[in-house]
Formats: sequence, structure tokens, C-alpha cells
Amino acid sequence: MTGEMVETRLKRMSMRSWRRGTKEMDLILGPFADAHLASLDETDLATYDAILSENDQDLMAWILGQSAPPPTLAPLLERIAAFARARLFRDI
Repeated sequence: MTGEMVETRLKRMSMRSWRRGTKEMDLILGPFADAHLASLDETDLATYDAILSENDQDLMAWILGQSAPPPTLAPLLERIAAFARARLFRDI
């Protein structure tokens, strides 16, 4: 993959992270993408792309621990949830 193709992929994923169906998921995935997309390895990028294909209601339930995510998505979703919790509670 060329540098331009990688850059295009990261921009697409970032935009999809910030422009979800719900504002809540925008505020969870957008900051995570800004902070971590560029440093994810190929496996995690593929997993993140799969996460972006899921609907927001399922994502929210998985991130809040209300239901179990698919095993292939679980490790990265836990990292996303931990990042969101740290952002939410950093000033408390």
C-alpha cells in the first residue's frame, strides 16, 4: 500500500468515526480515531474498519457492557471503551 492509499484510508476511517448515526458514538469513536488510528497496526485497522460497519445501537451496548461483542471485535472495543472512560472521568 502506498503512503497516499494509507492516508486516504485513515481519513475515511476518521470521517466515519466522527459522522456516525448518533452523537454519542461520534463522541466515543471520533476522539479515539484522532488519538489512535495512525498508530494501529494492520490487524487493528481491519478490526476498526469492521467496527465502523456495525450499527450504533450494537456498538453502544457493547461499549457499555450491556451485551457481549463478537469475539473478533472485543479486544479493540475494550480499548475504545477504556479510552472513552478515561476521557469522561479525567476531570473528576
